[in-house]
Parts: sequence; structure tokens; C-alpha cells
Amino acid sequence: MVYSDESQILNNEAIQTSGEKITVTNPELFRSKIIDNLIDTIILSESLKLKQTCYWLAYESTLQLGVVPSSIQGLYEAMGKGKAKGFTVPAMNIRTLTFDLCRAVFRAAAKINANAFIFEIAKSEIGYTAQRPIEYSTMIALAALKEGYKGPIFIQGDHFQIKAKNFLSDTEKELNQLKVLIKEAIEAGFYNIDIDSSTLVDLSKPELKQQQELNYQVCAFLTRYIRQLQPEGIEVSVGGEIGEVGGKNSTPQELIAFMEGYQKEIKGSKGISKISIQTGTSHGGVVLPDGSIAKVSIDFDTLGNLSGISREKYQMAGAVQHGASTLPNEAFHRFPGIGCAEIHLATQFQNIVYDYLPLPIKEKIYSWLHAECANEKKTDWTDDQFIYKTRKKAFGPFKRDIYSLPGDVKSKISSVLEEEFSFLFDQLNIKDTCGEIQKYTKVFPVKKSRRDFFTEEQDLGHLEGAD
Repeated sequence: MVYSDESQILNNEAIQTSGEKITVTNPELFRSKIIDNLIDTIILSESLKLKQTCYWLAYESTLQLGVVPSSIQGLYEAMGKGKAKGFTVPAMNIRTLTFDLCRAVFRAAAKINANAFIFEIAKSEIGYTAQRPIEYSTMIALAALKEGYKGPIFIQGDHFQIKAKNFLSDTEKELNQLKVLIKEAIEAGFYNIDIDSSTLVDLSKPELKQQQELNYQVCAFLTRYIRQLQPEGIEVSVGGEIGEVGGKNSTPQELIAFMEGYQKEIKGSKGISKISIQTGTSHGGVVLPDGSIAKVSIDFDTLGNLSGISREKYQMAGAVQHGASTLPNEAFHRFPGIGCAEIHLATQFQNIVYDYLPLPIKEKIYSWLHAECANEKKTDWTDDQFIYKTRKKAFGPFKRDIYSLPGDVKSKISSVLEEEFSFLFDQLNIKDTCGEIQKYTKVFPVKKSRRDFFTEEQDLGHLEGAD
């Protein structure tokens, strides 16, 4: 049911409102009925005001019922000291059917008493999936509540990236644009943010410090900005990056050059808790002419070595592996054993969704891609390569169509992905991590007022970059 006016949202039988105070009086009814109505309205309504009312009600209700946006900083500090180890935290980019697929994540986690996992969305994904931070965090929180979950949820801004060309032509404008996104994300409960200024690394310079200089300077600048914005009681977990994914493999010398410069720049502020490196992967994988994905060989020695340096020398949780979603299944069990702190997963989830989309909507999407994204097709690409590389960009324009699929289709997609999440959680060894989370992370509910949800939407500019 799509709500048609604000009074309909706030005068339902599961809650009681008094001025700006909302009280959930019937939690079971809220879970069984109201959540679905809120999701319908957020996705299908054209009214920003109604969506904002849903965000307000969702935040107040989920907080009261024990679902709390949190920072994973405490766990990562424990990993940096060797107090928590033996697992790799999966960070999952959910590009479509966010509510349904997040529910599948919580179901898979509940089976193994797991809590060390992150939901994330990249700067570019916010654009092409049409999911602004407040919508994304609301979907996750309501999915958690729908599945009966209580505790912290970890939501991350992935690849909050500097576009080098824009930075070099107008530094202040590029930084200010990213600051707007960071502010909006933190206000939406993104208490984990990965800064990606690795695009500024200049390998043409002779010295490693010179190569990494702009990278660590900008990363430090944005770290300090995040510290100014983080709510009282919360230490946002910040990540940095030394090698752009898809480029040459990272080295210990690059890591040390970056960290030495970065630590001098942050001047006493809390620094990054992890570092993203390049080990041979690329986002989305390498697409062959028939649309299949080429086998990728990760440099596990580099990943393990840099993870060890990150912990022993800088007390970070370890290194982060990007672009891992399309790796062969037999690779995933290796990440915990070499001390990889976090692994980013996205494309395979998208591929599974497309595998189970009904043919009529796929044909409609592919026709749209040929019309709207034709200028992105390289001369040596086959049609299969073109479709595979661009189809993620249809998630925003077709968000309502995909959400409105028949229930049995969505259930099938969710079921298959629940199996995928279960496999990954097992391989990454996050079973029984609820205890680790309880021991090392703070659950600090951030109080908000009604007006916090009814602010004017800011222009986020061109949301380009890695995903």
C-alpha cells in the first residue's frame, strides 16, 4: 500500500504520535504491515514529503525496537591489536531490490549467529541506482526489523572518490562536492566511510612519497572533515586507498609512503582503520566477448603481506580486497587465513538478479541500454560485453519496475541470494561473530528531531567513479 498523505502514515494503528514524539505501541503489527507500506511509499510515491515522513517514522521506530546504525571502528581497532581475528568482514553493495535482499542477508546471518558484515553503496552507485543515503539506510534498517534482528547495523559509503580530472581543474569545487555527499551520508547513518583519493596517485613522479602525496593529503583532509561531522559518541570508521582497483598491484613501499605522509597530515585526529589495495582484480571482472567473466588470479601474497604491515606497523585492521565478487568460489576461504580485514562484494549479486528477471523486463532494459548508453560501447565490444558492462545503470530508471515484480519472482531471487550470502559468510568465517561485535563495538543511538528528515535535498553533482 502506498500512503497518500502524511496523516495516513502517522495515524496508523501500530504507533502513537504526540507532537514530535513517536511511540511504537504494537511492534508485531508494525513488522507485519506498516513496514511493507513504508517501503511501498518510499519506492513508488512521487512525493518527497511523504518519503521524508516515512524516513522519520522508520528511524524512530527501528531505533525504539533495537536496530541501531553503528560504526565498526571498535572491532577494527581490536583486529589491529590482534584481539579479534580469524575472519574477513564482507561489505555488500546492494544495487536493487534493497529491502528484499537485505532481508536475505539478515536471514543468512541469523543462521550462524553472525554480525560482522557491512552494507555499503558507492558514490557512483548512489547515482545510477537512484538510492540516496537516507533511502539506502532506511531500507536496511527496516529489513533488519522485518527479520526480527536487534543490534548494530553497519552502513558504509564505499568509494567516496575524488575524480582526478575535476580535482586538477578545480580542486575546491571537487572537494566541496564530495563534502556534501559525506555530510548527507553521515546524517543518514553511514558511520563507516571509505575515502578513495587513490585516483590522485601519480606514478610518473620519481619518488614514492611524491606519487602518493596528493592521495594522503586529500585523504587526511577528508578524514578531519568526517571527524567534525560525526555525532557525539560515535567514531566513524574511515578507510583509505593506495592503489586504484584495476591498476598495478600495490607494494609495501607504497603503503608505508602513504601512511607516513598521512599520519603527519592528520595532526592528532583519529586516522583510518583499514587500507584498500590493488591485488589483481577489477570491478565487475573482465568481460569476455561472449559475456562470460575471465578467471582472475588474486595476489594473495601481496594481500597478506600488506595486511600484516597494516596491523603490525599502524594498528589498522588490515588490507581491504575490492572487486572480489566474481572470483571463483574456491578462492574465498583464503581471505581469513591471510588476515584480510574486509572484502567488497557486488557484481555477483547483480548477476543473480539478472539471471532470474523475467524475460520481458530484461528485453525492455536491454533496449533502453542500447538507446541510452550507446555512446559507452567500445568499438571492439560485442553486444554481450556491452550489456554486461552497462546493465547496472538500468537499476535507477527501472527501480519501480523491478520492485513491482510478482512476489514469487522476488522470493526466488531472495532465496537464491540468501544461499549466496550463506556460502560467503561460511567461507569468510564470520560465524559466531555476534560476540565479537558485542565486545568491541559501541551501540549508540543518535537522537534526531522531525526537522532532521525534512531538509532540502542538496545537489550531489555528477556521481561518477568506481563501484
